[in-house]
Amino acid sequence: MSPAGPSRPSPWVVIPRPNPGARLRLFCFPYAGGGASIYTPWARLLPPEVEVVGVQLPGRENRIGETPIADLRELIPRMAEALVPFMDRPFALFGHSNGALMAFELTRLLRREGRTEPALVVVSGRPAPQAGLEPPDFHTLPDAEFHDVLRRFKATPDEVLQNEEIMQLITPMLRADFAMGETYQYTPEPPLQTPLSAYGGRGDEDVPEWTVEAWGEQAAGGFRSVMFPGGHFFIHEDRDLVLAELTADLRRTLARLGAYPAHA
Repeated sequence: MSPAGPSRPSPWVVIPRPNPGARLRLFCFPYAGGGASIYTPWARLLPPEVEVVGVQLPGRENRIGETPIADLRELIPRMAEALVPFMDRPFALFGHSNGALMAFELTRLLRREGRTEPALVVVSGRPAPQAGLEPPDFHTLPDAEFHDVLRRFKATPDEVLQNEEIMQLITPMLRADFAMGETYQYTPEPPLQTPLSAYGGRGDEDVPEWTVEAWGEQAAGGFRSVMFPGGHFFIHEDRDLVLAELTADLRRTLARLGAYPAHA
């Protein structure tokens, strides 16, 4: 799983199927509590011209011993420093839930710093940042109530929730992730010139369809929205549908880059 471009590996990056000939890198950012392994199966299911790069945050999977980051303002500069060396060819960003904010804010940071921007941004399972929804405050709840929230979201397997030792180990990371999303404060900037797609789940009560459509206000370079049948974790429930739409987005991007026939 060593990187295909830069000479040194990075703890921030997991590449399940290195592809030195890839025409496009797809950086994939996880939802709260998730790790880079979420996206491992995607590497064999997306177009062969695309190299999938799972972004690994501190405090999970092979970085479980590191202190998790609870503030997006701290995370994004550190993430940018780690990922920019891997942006040595055209690239796209995909993020679900918290990961959508990471993809969005990383793109804005790259623009502010005058760096190469992504050829495509796909945000998934998260309201548009300017939508103005009042965030919950789950990350401050006592453990028992916080774990009830995890059960409701179905983000953590029951066997893990029932294992006290494991929960003691991962609860700080989960709280940090929830805090990151719940304390995020949007600062207005001009819309992105990068094409942007927004995905949502019709069964996701926390992300109404209008808040998915509202991402269009952030996209001056082209926008499309897609709604899937499932709930908040439609990227798992409706994986085949999601990957079909993502493949279409990626192929359109490759066509713009001259790396894929426009009619495909």
